[in-house]
Amino acid sequence: MPLRDFAFVRFLARALPIVALSAGTLACSASSATTPDPLTDVALTSTAGKQTAVFAGGCFWGVEAVFEHLKGVEDVVSGYAGGDASTANYEAVGSGRSGHAEAVIITYDPSKITYGQLLKVFFQVAHDPTQLNRQGPDQGPQYRSAIFFTDGEQKRVAQTYIEQLDKARVFPEPIVTQLAPLQKFYPAESYHQDFIKLNPAHPYVVFHDLPKLAQLDRQFPDLLKKP
Repeated sequence: MPLRDFAFVRFLARALPIVALSAGTLACSASSATTPDPLTDVALTSTAGKQTAVFAGGCFWGVEAVFEHLKGVEDVVSGYAGGDASTANYEAVGSGRSGHAEAVIITYDPSKITYGQLLKVFFQVAHDPTQLNRQGPDQGPQYRSAIFFTDGEQKRVAQTYIEQLDKARVFPEPIVTQLAPLQKFYPAESYHQDFIKLNPAHPYVVFHDLPKLAQLDRQFPDLLKKP
């Protein structure tokens, strides 16, 4: 069986338990709490530019789609971070033994959106930061919550924000998000890119990811790209 077909069979197998549940039960795996703005952030720059942020929050399909809708975000690529090149493929990562997490790399304009605003969406909508080595129906370290910082400033902002959210008890359980320096990001296979845009009727997407986009529309209208 070709790799793409084999991967799709796995996707369907992962989605079947979800189809059996109600849409209301799976309205969104992210928290329903309202997260505050970060007290520590990187100020908007006066000129346009390009910076990157790398987040992991479960299946990268939904995480990618959430950030693609934000103003100032120029590109989002699904991929793998945390391991090395030899295991940067879907089958190896799916074993849970590669060291990688399914992640996205976000290229954004720091004159239009801040790193702290990206973090707020990450914690509020993209995933549930209190689930250890899982997200919703997906289990294993490859689905862990993680922030792969590219420099000391990103580390400082992310670490301070996690402490702020925990202190305010925004979530019912402690945040388990891993903070780690980005060593290398490896783009995932082509059939994972823009998956929701290309497969909007896929059961996993319908029951697990589209509600996140609806939540994004409701809670962050000022951060959305204009039609």
